[in-house]
Parts: sequence; structure tokens; C-alpha cells
Amino acid sequence: MRRLVLAATAVVVLATGCAAQQSDAADNNSPAPSASSTTTTAPDSPTSPKPSSPKSSPPKTTGKTPDGTLLVADFGSDTVTFVDPDRGAIDSVRVGEAPYGLVVGEDGRAWVATAEGVAVVDTHRRERTDLVAYGTEDLGPVTGGEYRGGGMGIALAPDGDHVYVGVNVPGGNGTLETIDTGTREVTDVTDVGRRPFDVDVSRDGREVYATDHDSFDVTVVDARTHDARRIEVAPYGTEGGLGSWLKPHYAAVRPSDGRLLFPFEGEKLVVVDPDTGRSTIERMTANTHQHGVTVTPDGTLLAVGTGPIDPSRDEGPSLTVRTKDGKEKVIPLDGPHEDVAVSADGRTAYVTGGFTRDGYWNGISVVDLGSGDVRRLAAGERPLGIAVL
Repeated sequence: MRRLVLAATAVVVLATGCAAQQSDAADNNSPAPSASSTTTTAPDSPTSPKPSSPKSSPPKTTGKTPDGTLLVADFGSDTVTFVDPDRGAIDSVRVGEAPYGLVVGEDGRAWVATAEGVAVVDTHRRERTDLVAYGTEDLGPVTGGEYRGGGMGIALAPDGDHVYVGVNVPGGNGTLETIDTGTREVTDVTDVGRRPFDVDVSRDGREVYATDHDSFDVTVVDARTHDARRIEVAPYGTEGGLGSWLKPHYAAVRPSDGRLLFPFEGEKLVVVDPDTGRSTIERMTANTHQHGVTVTPDGTLLAVGTGPIDPSRDEGPSLTVRTKDGKEKVIPLDGPHEDVAVSADGRTAYVTGGFTRDGYWNGISVVDLGSGDVRRLAAGERPLGIAVL
């Protein structure tokens, strides 16, 4: 079943927690705990107000944006921030309320899922050029916070012709919206599961995968017909329902065979065959609650550990670097983190410090993947999604 409202006003929001009545992050801007801290903050309710801390603008630079610049979505503001990985923030652009996921095409256009629509940003000139209204109904008011309606995960087709955005519908199942990048219009709205945290596309562009956090599954959508089928991803079972922490968050498409990789709790890697719906489980070693993932062309998986669910027995925040043969290096991080991107040469990972269970901090951890050295870089306000230009 599909729901499409072609004349709908732009109303969209993001969400990213681990329980329907609990938040993966305190909805505040308090300092992050250290990696060794066992303190957890009390989760906010879904109706908690958005923080109103002042935002200082980064110093502006002129000229074309250099290659290797980072682009981050400022969930605590209404901007995306351009970050020099050596010097810090160099510019910001207003895109819309509470931006969550973003993706950048080869033409330099960034597509950003905000609470008001999908913003289109020219990253060369560093300006917003459009805002595409959502076609999904019942999104509620434009607001911030974990449980708002609207855009979450977002992905670009390999040929660049379509953008796919997962849209959260408060209190019900979400949708996957297809946007024509030429006309910048929503061309289809497909029903998926609850709170589509992440969206990925098969390497041949034929299928789109929406990771449905609150329904313990992934929706496989045919990119041509928009037919959809859902596959359960629940290695710990579904006990606890909406209140469970043990749900899928982000996925990566394995380059070698197109299987979907879902890390859970630094304990289990669920490998899903999207063709058959069957899954296998491989052992992981970080023993921490995991969120953002990415995979490099050689098959190395990077998974962000946000910190312990149970501080008495789980480990703190970390970045797991897992080679294609299953060998892992776990790099400790200081404080909560959410998502990750990798430099073009594969030597450096950039991990955002935004919206996670134990608070957040306004920066990025820059991780040398060879030595394991980590340095912290101020960047944006509550940064979530990240891409390397």
C-alpha cells in the first residue's frame, strides 16, 4: 500500500532512539561523559522540548569547497556545517529544522533529510538551492526531538537519478519516499516499518533497504515497481516491543555479495541475504550498544559503539574496525557518538558526537585507522549524519 499526497506541505522530522518510551540520548546539551564513565542520563519522554542553546556561526571561507571537507547535519540546529578535518568548521548553511541524514552525489549536490523537507545543497558554493516537500501524511508539527515525524535515513541511487528518504510517521509505520533528482519532486511513497533509521541501496540500484528500528525489520523495496517486503532482523528476539533497546539501527551493504550487515551490541553481526530473507550471525567483540555503520570498498566494516546499556557489564563508546575476514580492532572513544564516514584513502574515520543515549557533544572524533590515535574536533551542533566531499 502506498500513501502519496502530491500537494502536501513540507512537514518532516527525524528520530533516532532505542525505545518508544525511552530515548537513546538525553535531549539536552550537557557535556558528554568520558569513555570510562558509568553514569547514564535519564532518558527524555517523546514530548521533551528541543534544546535552545545559542549557536555560534563558524568563520566563513570563500572559494570552492576543497575536496576532503566534511559535511555534517546539525540535528541541534537548522544547518549543515562544512568542516575542514584539520582546522574545524569553516561554514554553515541553513537547510531546515533538525537535519538528520544526508548524502552527497558526484555532482556535488547534498540531499539532507530535515524536519521541513529534503534540502538540496550545492556543496561547491555552499548554499541551499531547494527544499523538496514530503508526500507522506500525518507527520505532525515541524519540531525537533527523537520522536518527531519526518525524514531520517537517506540514500542516493548509483546513477544519481533518485534519492530515497525514510520518513517517520509518529505512532505508526513509516514510509520510503522516492525523489526524482532532476525534477526534485516526490514520485512515490511506499509503506515501510516503524521509524526508518537508515536507508541503503543495492550496488546495482535495483533495490532499496529501509532499516525499521521500532518494528525489528528491514523493508526491501523494488526501485522500479516499489513493491515491498519486510525481513525480520531480531537476533535477540522482539520481547519488549517498542520499549526494547535491542533493535536494528543502521545497515551497510557488503560489496562482495550485496548482503546487509547489521551490528548489534558489539556482540552479534547479523548478515541478511535480501533475496532469500535468510540471515546468519557472526560474533563481534566490542560489547557496547552500536549505531552507525559504513563499509569500505575492500569490505572493511566500521561500527560505532555509543556506550553501555548496562554500565555494570558493558563497555563504553568505541569504533569497531572489522576486516572482511572477521578480524576486529576496537578503538575506544571518549563520550557518545552516532555515525561514521571514512576518508577517500581509507586511512581516517570521522565519527559524529551527536544524538546518542548518554547525551551528546558538538564535535567529531577523527580516528587514525592505522595507529588507532583519536583527536576531537569541534564541528556543528549535535552532529549526526556525515559525508566526505
